[in-house]
Amino acid sequence: MTQPARSEKGEAVSEARIIPLHADDSGDRTRWRLRPGVTPPPAAEPAPEPSPEPQPAEAGPAPWEEDLAAALAFLRRRLAGEYAVDEFGFDADLTDNVLLPALRPLYRSWFRVETLGMHHVPDVGGALVVANHSGTLPLDSLMAAVALHDDHPARRHLRMLGADLMFRLPVVGSLARKQGSTLACMSDAERLMAAGELVGVWPEGFKGIGKPFRDRYKLQRFGRGGFVAAALRTGVPIVPCAIVGAEEIYPKIGDIKPLARLFGAPYFPVTPLFPLFGPLGLVPLPSKWYIEFAEPIPTTGYDPSDADDPMTVFNLTDQVRETIQHTLYRLLGQRRNAFLG
Repeated sequence: MTQPARSEKGEAVSEARIIPLHADDSGDRTRWRLRPGVTPPPAAEPAPEPSPEPQPAEAGPAPWEEDLAAALAFLRRRLAGEYAVDEFGFDADLTDNVLLPALRPLYRSWFRVETLGMHHVPDVGGALVVANHSGTLPLDSLMAAVALHDDHPARRHLRMLGADLMFRLPVVGSLARKQGSTLACMSDAERLMAAGELVGVWPEGFKGIGKPFRDRYKLQRFGRGGFVAAALRTGVPIVPCAIVGAEEIYPKIGDIKPLARLFGAPYFPVTPLFPLFGPLGLVPLPSKWYIEFAEPIPTTGYDPSDADDPMTVFNLTDQVRETIQHTLYRLLGQRRNAFLG
């Protein structure tokens, strides 16, 4: 009887699975091969190598360290005189590192300003932003300046046109100059826009910020349209801007005219909190703000001489005013609450 094949250890191996091949060169061991069609047993997988332990990432500087470094760099530039001031007194270094950061808490946390239509403001070149004015104190112009710097892709500076009274005030006038404001006169506006600057104007003036609370969001007269004439002469677009929320920060319910004449001011406001609560009444109420920039009105289709045509100037002025008024009504219709938005 034929004996079953055995392995080197003496174990029986099925003939159905293997057949002898031949003896190797040493003659002391027989090699075997599988019969055709028989699947070999799976080879043992090698044990996985242990993964290296992750190395801790190098920690960067803390936010306070970056702020401190930026502040020290700013002080070094100021002491060394390494900053520029243009012919109008605009100090971009001071504006970006001191003035705008001081306004940013009001913009982001107190008024929680939301901007709309920012794509209508050009990235480069001159343009004229025309907005409604309100709020007893002109904080709306300052919030518009922060919006165009912080929320615009090109981080543009708004060169505001202000009334003479603002520049006569001891500290406010100097800071306004350094922030980029200049007198609301035709020649300054044209020079700025011709130089590619973004200019802001509030044609209602004191009539807008000093109107009673009952007339809130009702645009006052826009003057004689001097801003439109400046835009026509320089060929820059006019961007209407509607600001909702500023009317509620100091609701003006009265005006003490003798005190206004005493201080040389256009009005001396009475609000629910001022002057009853003294300096505490000067804290603005935390209303919810919306600033929307409407589609620009081009002026390239006009001739510069059209700036001297009263009818052309009047029609464009009325178009800007109506655009702002309709935008105000639409934003007010979408707002649920003056303080919650």
